[in-house]
Amino acid sequence: MTTENILRIGKVISVKGRVIEVLVDKTKNASHLLFNGQIIRNVSVGSFVKICKGFEELVGKIEEEFITEDKEFLEKNYRREKERINRILKVSLVGYIDKFEFKQGIKELPLIENECYLLSKNEFDRIHNFLKKDDFGVVIGNLANEKGKEIKIGVNSLFASHIGIFGNTGSGKSYTLASLYHRLFKQYQDKKGFKENARFLLIDFNGEYSKQNSITENKIIFNLSTRKELSKIKKKDKIAINERVILNLELLSILSSATEKTQKPFLKRTLDFFDRIISSSNPIDYFRNSLKQQVINILSMSNKDVSNSLLDYLYVILKEVDPNIGNDFRTKIDWNNKNSHFMIRGGLAKELDDAEKKSTYIYTSIDNYDFPENCLEKLIHFLYVQIMYDLHTNKAVYEHIAPAVNKLKSKTKDLYKVFDFQSTSKDIFGKDNNFIVVNLNDVNLDIKKTLPLIISKHIYDNHKLSREKSIKSYLNIIIDEAHNILSFNSERESETWKDYRLETFEEIIKEGRKFGVFLTIASQRPSDISSTIISQLHNYFLHRLINNKDIEAVERTISYLDKLSFESLPILPTGTCILAGLSAQLPVVLEMKELEEEFQPNSKTIKPTDFWL
Repeated sequence: MTTENILRIGKVISVKGRVIEVLVDKTKNASHLLFNGQIIRNVSVGSFVKICKGFEELVGKIEEEFITEDKEFLEKNYRREKERINRILKVSLVGYIDKFEFKQGIKELPLIENECYLLSKNEFDRIHNFLKKDDFGVVIGNLANEKGKEIKIGVNSLFASHIGIFGNTGSGKSYTLASLYHRLFKQYQDKKGFKENARFLLIDFNGEYSKQNSITENKIIFNLSTRKELSKIKKKDKIAINERVILNLELLSILSSATEKTQKPFLKRTLDFFDRIISSSNPIDYFRNSLKQQVINILSMSNKDVSNSLLDYLYVILKEVDPNIGNDFRTKIDWNNKNSHFMIRGGLAKELDDAEKKSTYIYTSIDNYDFPENCLEKLIHFLYVQIMYDLHTNKAVYEHIAPAVNKLKSKTKDLYKVFDFQSTSKDIFGKDNNFIVVNLNDVNLDIKKTLPLIISKHIYDNHKLSREKSIKSYLNIIIDEAHNILSFNSERESETWKDYRLETFEEIIKEGRKFGVFLTIASQRPSDISSTIISQLHNYFLHRLINNKDIEAVERTISYLDKLSFESLPILPTGTCILAGLSAQLPVVLEMKELEEEFQPNSKTIKPTDFWL
């Protein structure tokens, strides 16, 4: 009873659904209480209280406090001015204590006159115990308003979920991302099952995690570049990927900005042609014969401009055979402008017959042709042959098809710089490393948009296939500065590309959980990211957000974050964040656990005076 009298703060005077009002006893208006040699914080906005309804113990969070005049004191029937004041707390119910365990949700509502108490230390610890009985814990930080109170989160409840880390630049979101995964690797990296069955891919747009020891020293770093000359890029600086990954109709349509009704069907015909030849018993002879047939068709044309354009395509293909082919390419043939046909140079002005066509250097040099090693160069050759065939059979108009082919060709050089298409492996992870960092700091904008999509879709599809054989596989795709590829209002790309990109990542976040695939995204602009993606996240680490649109985007999608937490977002100090989600029973303000210098990301704000003096 002594304990109850000391911890009692008042009684319930109003119940309006989840929101109740508590009248504070006039003797409990001090900021702190001394109890059993311990200093206990008294009631304040943001703290928790317990309401007793018979044998039920309900827990609420104080969201507001205000004062009213106590009308029982008439005129001057009081000794001190504060006796005329009633202190009222506005409390939102968040859960209840059942068998010494805190549970989130509302079991029942209190009644008027129910007594309200401060929480004892044990009760406070129960509320902030987020670790389930069958889970393993990892310490991620301390309560910001309770120094020394560590917060331990269950590994299964946090890392088997989609995670969002949001905050303005300089608020500490990169530090939080690095801290979370460093704690995980520190605890599990030596476990055999973790090495064999867990995989992590980090898309790093700004090179913040590309230091050798950032997060963990046991990782593979791909420092990609499109600014270097192709000849200066080493094989180890490229991502090994099977050529079939890029030979995908949707992806090729995106890369070439193909139109839906004209250029995309052309690409499909080319891929069918490609598969038909590559799967034949003698692919190279099959392709040479196709080329020879196109030479016959071109030399039979009556349209000078189109035929010359197609001869230019042939020149590109045959130059692979002989770099000096330019001097001899059109030996023996000329164009007859009067009758619109090809003729023997210096001969009669008559149209070429089949024997004359087959005697040209254009035709005979095809016998020396061989496929390029690079799959994209090979595909370009197939596209050229398909154009020739389509124009000859009137299935396409040159001006409608050529732009898609030229655009795809313009991107091949950059793709060669970042991908090694000659790999026969379908797995980009090494045998001894399960953490990959893809550093995109030195690549151009096109590759920054394209590569994360290609890699993420590739490993997601492979993981789904492996999941069918084993249930012991785990994949986590981590994307820093996620607004670069998850934005829904980008004006730098076509609608088709944007739809395909968002649909891919929305599929991962909607369906990935059942395949053991999870997404972690960090961004300074949550308002730019698809609301579908944000709404599917399970756990949120919210750092300082100042822009109203960003705060509104978070508020729309996170239903279980209380009003007080939203209002504190613009004033959170650096390194402090609000944790909310399924892994935490209540939203809490955290100071992330300090990370050793060697494991920190390269994201510190510079001090100009360090090099100005």
